[in-house]
Amino acid sequence: MLSAYLYQKGSPESKDPDADEDVDHEADGTHADAPWPVRAGGAVRVVYEHSLAIALLSLFALSLILHVIGGAAEYDRQQIADGRPTTTAMGFLFTPEFWFQSLQNWQSEFLSVGVLVVLTGCLRPRGSPESKPMDEAHRSNG
Repeated sequence: MLSAYLYQKGSPESKDPDADEDVDHEADGTHADAPWPVRAGGAVRVVYEHSLAIALLSLFALSLILHVIGGAAEYDRQQIADGRPTTTAMGFLFTPEFWFQSLQNWQSEFLSVGVLVVLTGCLRPRGSPESKPMDEAHRSNG
């Protein structure tokens, strides 16, 4: 969600913070080829304007729920094997095992994204349409 508002100096993927771009203008919905949610306006348009954030948050919530359910089943199998009491899926959410598994996964994801963010600001694949020209400065945002 923040990628729509934040920029990285030197990244070819980032907008110039000092310039207005086509994506910044207010769409009025009168264009004939405008998607129907833009033409419809109201709540439909608001949902459409934030559809990427809604989709990503929904996927995050779904993956978290599936992790809790699947993790609780595996946790219970281990508990039974060790002769300990089982727990509910909601109870598993508050165990150290759940948070250990989650943070291990998130750590690797943040590392991957961090590497991509840093490297796209300074490395350039020759001929890539997303890349800046080879002789353009890292600090430029174009």
